[in-house]
Amino acid sequence: MRLPSRIFLVGPMGAGKTTVGRQLARLAGLEFADTDHEIEHRTGVDIPFIFEKEGEAGFRRRESRVLEELSDRDGIVLATGGGIVTGDDNRRLLSGRGVVIYLHADVPTQKARTRHDRHRPLLDCADPDTRLRDLMAERDPLYREIADLVVESDGRQARAVAREILERLQDRGTPASTG
Repeated sequence: MRLPSRIFLVGPMGAGKTTVGRQLARLAGLEFADTDHEIEHRTGVDIPFIFEKEGEAGFRRRESRVLEELSDRDGIVLATGGGIVTGDDNRRLLSGRGVVIYLHADVPTQKARTRHDRHRPLLDCADPDTRLRDLMAERDPLYREIADLVVESDGRQARAVAREILERLQDRGTPASTG
């Protein structure tokens, strides 16, 4: 069984979308891209700088433009930013153009994986724990709404998660092209 030509990874910060995405792309022989990295590449600045200068709304506009372009490529594993699902158009694009994998990580895992990362502007607040819980409460239903598969990433190596995704995609008999 051939794999889908477009695989999109969604989930909260710290779920491992970029790390798992790279492994998945390597194992599947597909291109890898990351919306956040693409935004940084195109602008020449990091995400916190964009948040500082344009606010979250400005960042989300940039994110939507990058998603519009990257989600139309064939042969791609695309890791997305945690908040990409907050846009209705983004959710429609993701679910309409490819197979969506929700990498689920609980809040303690997210906290552990992001605690030293200074490139998370939404966690630049007085109470990051509460922020993580609030974001998960808001976004989890949106991730699930568009997910073709939900895969747990808590306490697991990226390669094992990527292999599970490949096996589950092959088991479900996904058509060769989803776009």
